[in-house]
Amino acid sequence: MQWEADEKDVKAAGAELLPDGRRGLRIHGWEIESANRSCLTSLNLQSWEEKLETSHLPEMIFGDSSLVLKHMSSGTKIHFNAFDALVGWKNERLPPVEVPAAAQWKFRSKPFEQIVLDYDYTFTTPYSGSEIVETSSGINFEGNEHIKWDDCEEQINVAALMPKEPILFYDEVILYEDELADNGVSLLTVKVRVMPSYWFLLLRFWLRVDGVLMRLRDTRVVCNFSDNTEPVILRDVSWRETTFKALASKGYPSDSASYNDPNVIGQRLPIVLHKTQKLKVPVSL
Repeated sequence: MQWEADEKDVKAAGAELLPDGRRGLRIHGWEIESANRSCLTSLNLQSWEEKLETSHLPEMIFGDSSLVLKHMSSGTKIHFNAFDALVGWKNERLPPVEVPAAAQWKFRSKPFEQIVLDYDYTFTTPYSGSEIVETSSGINFEGNEHIKWDDCEEQINVAALMPKEPILFYDEVILYEDELADNGVSLLTVKVRVMPSYWFLLLRFWLRVDGVLMRLRDTRVVCNFSDNTEPVILRDVSWRETTFKALASKGYPSDSASYNDPNVIGQRLPIVLHKTQKLKVPVSL
């Protein structure tokens, strides 16, 4: 269901909707835009396989879908897309999850060939976003020299982010999805919410291998608006996972139907990794 902004609330917050049918808005020096596009065509899919040097990709890749948050005066752009996320999957190279059904999955893409299951078919990614600085001269900068996330002790107060003011913009963008040959779900999405005083987003990788494993990788990012100081962006990255067997041993249900919503199960999954970082955005370059 598509969410529509209240133009009165947008105007009262000193913001403006993007022109030309684009989804998003400009507010306090930021331009925030989302795009939900169709799946990759077979021709584009082949191009991605060549670039990523793999013959294994998720069933549904929304290659032209994206979320972009750009700080206009400095050119600092934080964006989220499927290709960069799959680069992260390819580079991390997690071992495949061992399941009884995996023997059948070896043949799902090319039934006439025996394929060795030597890759992470869940498409788990450590991806937490992409960053670039776009200058007015047309020269773009990437890497830690120009955008540096520093580890910090500060925490995102999620309770304080509960809507107490009007939502000016909201969207959810699916980047890729795979149903694991009807044996679960692998899903990467990013949601954004813009309020009069801040923007907040959640990038989530959700994995459920039925009867075997659940994995949740969340990246939460928040930026409070300020017209007088350099914006500070706070990022919280977490990785949680556990087995169905471990959940059952604690008295939780062991059937997959009980775990369709990662919001419900998230707190039951033990933490594998957690870190918070911040990024100071220059007012201008």
